Amino acid sequence: MRMLSIAKALTIAGSDSGGGAGIQADLKTFQELGVYGMSVITALTAQNTLGVQGVYPQTEACIAAQIDSVLTDIGVDAAKTGMLFSADIVRLVAEQVRRYQVKKLVVDPVMFAKGGSALLQEEAMEALKQHLLPLAYMITPNIPEACRLIGVTQLRDEAEMRDAVYRLYELGPSYILLKGGHLDGSSRCIDYLYDGQQTIVLESPRIDTKHTHGTGCTLSAAITAELAKGRSAEDAVQTAKRFITAAIEHAMPLGSGIGPTNHAAYRRLEHA
Repeated sequence: MRMLSIAKALTIAGSDSGGGAGIQADLKTFQELGVYGMSVITALTAQNTLGVQGVYPQTEACIAAQIDSVLTDIGVDAAKTGMLFSADIVRLVAEQVRRYQVKKLVVDPVMFAKGGSALLQEEAMEALKQHLLPLAYMITPNIPEACRLIGVTQLRDEAEMRDAVYRLYELGPSYILLKGGHLDGSSRCIDYLYDGQQTIVLESPRIDTKHTHGTGCTLSAAITAELAKGRSAEDAVQTAKRFITAAIEHAMPLGSGIGPTNHAAYRRLEHA
């Protein structure tokens, strides 16, 4: 029997019943990029394009058992975290990451849903900074998340974004990807990738659409998939940027609110 060789990626995140973000977005992204995807559900959400109607965190025992089941049998080449919700869950996930020596960990510090609902409790912020970020290979905050992590009210321009990157690096990750989509008054999106020595500036056009539900989850999942394949951090981010740009350009205006991105767009365009 021929041995199957496929990169394996794990998402540790919340479930989005609407399918646009969370583990649903992550698993779709893993599949589209040719990676075998696995999941650990930290919380269930009742959620659609209009917002989050309910959050139901899982027990620590349930989360730990899921991680144990996956990592004692199938193993993982790269993993990512999304919605972790509470300080106890953050500490548990960090403990499991250390226990199983997960090296390629992408931390997407999910704090708010697209409609503004809180997905990370206030007391979990310090746990995230103390316990999980030092274990991260890469973190992928947007501007509001970066502001919360470094304790400032806003980032007003690219100079302040550069300064924020340096401060985020002091929290312990090997790489910082600071996403600039929330920067006001710009016709382009500027992201900064920093490894402690070199800053790489990544530009993409700002796409005129409100249908951007799940963009952060999808981008971090694409990075995780590429890292699982053995790609470098820069190559992984470059591919992920192309993936999310295609997904936003071909977003799906489903529901009555903020629709999801199109996870199949990148593959279809690449094979057109």
